[in-house]
Amino acid sequence: MERNELFQHWLEEERIAHIKGWDFSHIEGKYTEGEGLPWDYRAVVLRHLKPDTRLLDIDTGGGEFLLGLGHPCQLLAATEAYPPNVQLCKDTLLPLGVDFRQADGSGALPWPDGSFDLVINRHGDFNPAEIFRVLKPGGVFVTQQVGAENDRELVELLLPGTPMAFPEQYLDIARGKFEQAGFTILEGREAFPPIRFFDVGALVWFARIIEWEFPGFSVERCRDRLFAAQEIIDRGGSIDGVTHRFLLVARKA
Repeated sequence: MERNELFQHWLEEERIAHIKGWDFSHIEGKYTEGEGLPWDYRAVVLRHLKPDTRLLDIDTGGGEFLLGLGHPCQLLAATEAYPPNVQLCKDTLLPLGVDFRQADGSGALPWPDGSFDLVINRHGDFNPAEIFRVLKPGGVFVTQQVGAENDRELVELLLPGTPMAFPEQYLDIARGKFEQAGFTILEGREAFPPIRFFDVGALVWFARIIEWEFPGFSVERCRDRLFAAQEIIDRGGSIDGVTHRFLLVARKA
């Protein structure tokens, strides 16, 4: 494409950027992410899931992962706070018998003390004291989190000098918070898998979706940086960066 065609294409990607649940299928084949992660979050959750386990998923998105576990719906509960996903959960989870409630993962959880055997959270907010409270004695919390250094090369490419969105998102800091809340740490792992984009339009879409990492991003504002990104792809085939993930598994004493 010529420069004006590219620019118009990027504007269109910006215009249509939206997400339902946590569905990145729009840019499938135009980027890769998470390859080589040295653990499998789903497998870790399943290790702690017994037939009679009462399970809470905090910040469930659209409930896709939760339902994919194949656990009886009457033993499942979930929270979500992002308004479009709240409605999606009401439409999909409640009719199945999942105990869905609108709540922010960083705040109070709307269940009594000792309600759950297992609490999980992938890439959402958490409140260690509240998780401790709603777990039964011996209950387990499993989380995979996005770390502070996530996508930093991409952010610097488009918005140089942008501060980290969540500078305390490190395994050691999270571990300390859960130990202080009374948990015993069973497992803690941290990794920096690659992320790679083969299309600048896909990067535009991504930056608009992950707006907390790319604050103030727009195609107009970042026009010159986007053309620089296109030159990187033209020369080497991809724009390469690094993600940041950590896994924490903790048991209520």
